[in-house]
Amino acid sequence: MQIKIENLQENPVNLLRRAGYSFQKHVGNEMSFIRPLALAGYPRFHMYAHVEDTFTLIINIHLDQKKETYGDDTRHHGEYENEGALKTETERILPILQSF
Repeated sequence: MQIKIENLQENPVNLLRRAGYSFQKHVGNEMSFIRPLALAGYPRFHMYAHVEDTFTLIINIHLDQKKETYGDDTRHHGEYENEGALKTETERILPILQSF
C-alpha cells in the first residue's frame, strides 16, 4: 500500500519516529522502517520511504506476518492490501504524518 505525504516540512526519519517507527537501513535510495507488534519482532509493520521532488514523502507499507522462510530476504509472508490491520495502521499514522 502506498501513502503520499506532500509539502513535507520535516526530516522523514524524525517524522516516522513520531509515528512509532524505527529506522532499519538504507536500501538503494529508500529508507527502511519497522514497527514490531510483538517482542519477537514479528508480526511487524514494514515500510520503505523516499523523498520525491524535495517535498513529497512516498511510503510503501506492508505487514510482515513472520520472518522470511525462503532463504532470501526479499520474500516473506506479508500483507499489502488496504484492509484489516494494515488499514487500521494507515488510519493511525496518517494524521501524525500530515500534522507536521
